[in-house]
Amino acid sequence: MGKAAAPCSGSGGIASILSAVPCLSCKPQADVDGTMSEQGKGSASSTAGAPAAAPGSDTYKGWLFKWTNYLKGYQRRWFVLSNGLLSYYRTQAEMAHTCRGTINLATAHIDTEDACNIVLSSGGRTYHLKASSEVERQRWVTALELAKAKAIRMMHDQSDDSGDEEPTSQSDRSEIQGTLKTLASKLDDLSTCNDLIAKHGAALQRSLSELEGLRVPVEGGEKIKAVNERATLFRITSNAMINACRDFLDLAETHSRRWQRALQHEREQRIRLEETIEQLAKQHNSLERAWREAPALSASTPTAPAPEKAGSERPQKGEASDEDEDTEYFDAMEDSPAFITVTATDHTQHRRSVSNLSGASGGQPNDWHQEDNVSPTCNDLSSGKEVQLRRRRRSRIPDKPNYSLNLWSIMKNCIGKELSKIPMPVNFNEPLSMLQRLTEDLEYHELLDKAARCESSLEQLCYVAAFSVSSYSTTVHRTAKPFNPLLGETYELDRMDEYGYRSLCEQVSHHPPAAAHHVFSRRGWTLWQEITIASKFRGKYLSIMPLGAIHLQFHSTGNHFVWRKVTSTVHNIIVGKLWIDQSGDIDIVNHRTKETCQLKFSPYSYFSRDVPRKVTGVVTDSEGQAHYILSGTWDDKIECSKIVQSSRGGSGSEGKQKTVYQTLSPKLLWKKYPLPENAENMYYFSSLALTLNEPEEGVGPTDSRLRPDQRLMEAGRWDEANVEKQRLEEKQRAVRRRREAEASDALEEGREYEGYQPLWFHKRIDAITGESSFVYKGGYWEAKERQDWSLCPEIF
Repeated sequence: MGKAAAPCSGSGGIASILSAVPCLSCKPQADVDGTMSEQGKGSASSTAGAPAAAPGSDTYKGWLFKWTNYLKGYQRRWFVLSNGLLSYYRTQAEMAHTCRGTINLATAHIDTEDACNIVLSSGGRTYHLKASSEVERQRWVTALELAKAKAIRMMHDQSDDSGDEEPTSQSDRSEIQGTLKTLASKLDDLSTCNDLIAKHGAALQRSLSELEGLRVPVEGGEKIKAVNERATLFRITSNAMINACRDFLDLAETHSRRWQRALQHEREQRIRLEETIEQLAKQHNSLERAWREAPALSASTPTAPAPEKAGSERPQKGEASDEDEDTEYFDAMEDSPAFITVTATDHTQHRRSVSNLSGASGGQPNDWHQEDNVSPTCNDLSSGKEVQLRRRRRSRIPDKPNYSLNLWSIMKNCIGKELSKIPMPVNFNEPLSMLQRLTEDLEYHELLDKAARCESSLEQLCYVAAFSVSSYSTTVHRTAKPFNPLLGETYELDRMDEYGYRSLCEQVSHHPPAAAHHVFSRRGWTLWQEITIASKFRGKYLSIMPLGAIHLQFHSTGNHFVWRKVTSTVHNIIVGKLWIDQSGDIDIVNHRTKETCQLKFSPYSYFSRDVPRKVTGVVTDSEGQAHYILSGTWDDKIECSKIVQSSRGGSGSEGKQKTVYQTLSPKLLWKKYPLPENAENMYYFSSLALTLNEPEEGVGPTDSRLRPDQRLMEAGRWDEANVEKQRLEEKQRAVRRRREAEASDALEEGREYEGYQPLWFHKRIDAITGESSFVYKGGYWEAKERQDWSLCPEIF
């Protein structure tokens, strides 16, 4: 394995057995107990990149390359060996907060594949490591072996002292106690012999020194005689020590087989326990599936599970993580609010954290004084729809069929195909397109109608903030994926007669996928956005990051609000029940008045005592002075409290000084509508979502309602939908290849090729954000009125 080391320069004169490993005889006297000394571990610390040991401790640190997956191969990681545990981190800075994985060396098997590789395996977990050189590999192997031996010794000592694993019979207990007494006696003999050897060796060394200084032959003879006597005594003592060592070794070998059998029995017991746990997990999943499949049970269950249902599917604690992605870790301290609210009452003041406001019923809208309240023009909040629907729209769709998903059949069909040509079955989808999901943001459009009637821009900002949170309320149970729109696909939602607005979406780009959205309301506001979805699969979960700004302008005041969406995370992608969480910050800015609202979506944390899916926010003016506190949850409601006084409070647990706000009683701004009856069998669609794919006359030929695969899926004909979906995707690829060929021909001929241009949107530079985005250029509603769709491409 390693190269032979140079002879040791110490008094021992013994060459080191392993490459670049210091001789054991050179260790300081304080380190003969078996711990890794500073000299032993840090002997190569002067070389670049060599592992380092903390002075006076048994910690061993350094860089190694760890195998992650077939895409990334070996990645450089910072490894720390301490107390019999080998842990690794992405960087040295992560040691303070994030450990990526840990393996217990007491039960680990250490193996070497070649000159630089190390393989550690324990309990079904295997680490493939690689050092930068053979010398460094040997340092790590020696350190790991020593740490493993010490960990095993400590584990045995703890088991002997704890008494938790006492023998079941008195004879076994007596036998082990007798063995321990014998071993202790032999160990004492070795210790006594060791002391004698040290004593007589020192005397012999002094005698030899005196012998060298003699000149008189007579005296020399006497001294030589004394040296011989001391040497004889030293030899006798050494023989006694050797015999004691031999007896100790024989006794250890006699009992090693018994210990080996006991250890093997414990290993088998652990393996059986792991298999039992795995079997129980499979049975649990089977019971969940059986419960969902039983129609009688499904009919007797509530239509909407409790909000804590999704949050209960939390990652398991204590699990060593092998992830090498940018996994985010959260705890309760990190999510604590940076301010405290004090609700003002007539006689006393009750202090409470803002995180508890969402759980309080608060006051009715008339609890605030008239001069402090949201203006009466935007104060009314009805529990239902404000306007009676003039057209009766559908309230249900066909139930979701109970199709089992065969992953092997999907993988089998993917063999030999390009990644871009692999068709994903509709089993993962819901019968709505991404354009329709984008339109679902208008479910609580009445919040913008009320905001348009507000006289105060700060009150208006409160309603805009509540609207931005309400768009996530439908995602709590919606784990299915919407259909990816085809290039040029559109979706219109005309509710001008019923609610005074109409909306238009168009897929303006396919690589990267981007959708443009424009909404006009005759009740005093216009909303537009361009959203590009970026996603990243991180092993156990999928992060979905919407890119692009959302613009909202009110006609009467000219207030122009801009904000961006937060990150959505889909957990348990591989194993377990899917659940969705929202996390991040939203900064809503009124670019006319420079007033802002900062919303914080707290990520789910196993250790947090706060209510799940919590949202908190502060509304401030252009000078940075806070006027309103927002609190609630993104899947239930948002409340608003007006600040009447603020002061600096004491330091929090993180050492940061918190601001104490004295507020009036909270006012309800937004409350989620209950889900329709039988929603669990209709993809958990809301009342608006059930109507989005309802056929309508006069829509454009590129409208999502006319997409055949989506229509077949909604009807429950999933097999036909899969065939149609594959046909549409192949048709879109053929169109893209034709455009690429035209662009190539134009380049060869020296002509300018314009490429694909959206039909109803064009790209412009936004004057506020400075970003290039697609905005509505007009013409769609006029074309619909004329029923002139000659410009529309045939995409279906």
